[in-house]
Amino acid sequence: MIKIEELEKQLQNKKIGSIYLLYGEEQYLLEQCIKKIRGIFGECIKGINYIQIDENTASEIISDIETPSFGYEKKLIIAKNTGLFAKEGRKKSEELVKLKNKLNNYIKENIDIINQSVVLIFVEKEIEKSELYKTIDKLGITCEFDYQKPMQLIARLKTICNQYNVKVENYVLQYFIEACGTNMQELINEIRKLIEYAGEGGTIKKEDVDILCIKKLESVIFDLTDNLGRKNISKALEVLKNLIYEKEPIQKILITLYNHFKKLYLTTIAIILNKDIAESLNLKSNQTFLVNKYKTQVGYFKGKELRHIMQDLCDLDYKSKNGLIDLQIGLETILCKYCG
Repeated sequence: MIKIEELEKQLQNKKIGSIYLLYGEEQYLLEQCIKKIRGIFGECIKGINYIQIDENTASEIISDIETPSFGYEKKLIIAKNTGLFAKEGRKKSEELVKLKNKLNNYIKENIDIINQSVVLIFVEKEIEKSELYKTIDKLGITCEFDYQKPMQLIARLKTICNQYNVKVENYVLQYFIEACGTNMQELINEIRKLIEYAGEGGTIKKEDVDILCIKKLESVIFDLTDNLGRKNISKALEVLKNLIYEKEPIQKILITLYNHFKKLYLTTIAIILNKDIAESLNLKSNQTFLVNKYKTQVGYFKGKELRHIMQDLCDLDYKSKNGLIDLQIGLETILCKYCG
């Protein structure tokens, strides 16, 4: 298995292999690598030297490999979400198991022919490290596209800014990521707005992120909780009203707020029991920067307060669903109660 950066370097040097297995959650970077492979491969004529395979046509993959690409030296085959690498449940499909074994043996026995005539790319979101996986890992290239960690994102975003001759400090990019999330496609969309706003030779500032970017609901809930913890009721209500003004569903706000306080409560327990906070909150590797934010906010509340807030939010959900109280008024009432 190779890292994303190593694969990108190979492609930058115009080097492509014969068999790839590309998988993971970071679909933007994965798709960018596929585009680069296609660019290096050259002209693609569908049905001649370019074949697309999915779950419904996976059984044809060996036939497609063996069919000559008339008039072209090689054939590009992209097999996407075929099910060949999926984790098998209790009810195993006999046909799928046979196909996996057949393809595994075929690749091992015909790797020289594949190297000469085909560029074969398997694309999956998640995989099981089966015998087929091991064969491709040994004879080809496997690469897992995990969500990038904050420092990796900062490096990529800074490179993009440099390409447009726009300056930005690392702490601003860190704030940008905390506000807008870690999805690369969404970050690219948002950084383009900031680059355009700053202009060539300009500088992206922290306040530009606040003005121009679409913040994740979870990030805004952090802001709301900060104001709640500091007993700044006017600012807490302002954050809530801005969310409603931006047409964020009120029920979604309630659920997100409850989940946030649940995580604060779990953070409190983890601290008391001296347990790993990131593990207790089930944070992904690219979300560990949130640990310090949770620890900071826990300091605003007592353990009993967190339990009472969670109970109040549960009661509000019940009452609003039974027509006993307006959801927005109920949320505002709870905020006022704990800002007192």
